[in-house]
Amino acid sequence: MLGVFTTAILAGGCRSASPSPYVDQPPIRRDTQRAQELAARAVEVMVEYPQRAEELLRDALAADLYHGPSHNNLGVLLLERGELYEAANEFEWARRLMPGHPDPRMNLALTLEKAGRVDEALAQYRRALEVHPGHRPTVQALTRLEVRSDRVTDETLRRLEIISLEGETEQWRSWARRTIATADDR
Repeated sequence: MLGVFTTAILAGGCRSASPSPYVDQPPIRRDTQRAQELAARAVEVMVEYPQRAEELLRDALAADLYHGPSHNNLGVLLLERGELYEAANEFEWARRLMPGHPDPRMNLALTLEKAGRVDEALAQYRRALEVHPGHRPTVQALTRLEVRSDRVTDETLRRLEIISLEGETEQWRSWARRTIATADDR
């Protein structure tokens, strides 16, 4: 978010029109209830009407800049459009505003992975698991990236066993079983 600065040229020289950062600033207007309502409406339309969802999320952030779920969901929309830098920025906001929630960290990891930054993505997945051990989507994503990047460890194999039994979908469970079978063949 870029700040816009204006300057006024006065007879004595240049002087900033913005107040000093050391002067008390008025409190930021926050309407958390409105932000929650708009964010909930956005979630309802995200799949079918992503542009409308983005408008709702931006309105939610106008109501409360510090509404973490709105930053996270806006990041998801930006990631789906391939706007990786912008998505990462929103996930960073969400991560700071939602310190106990794994989703912003996992989404940031997905963004880094998509950008080809494998080491950073792996680290971010692990941070998400530190916040919420056993978070199934993160366990699956971390394991998938370790397999894909040929960084399989004993811990990866242990997680594959878990996914083969408890994966979110049959597709995940099948993938884990196939991956284990391939690893056994080596």
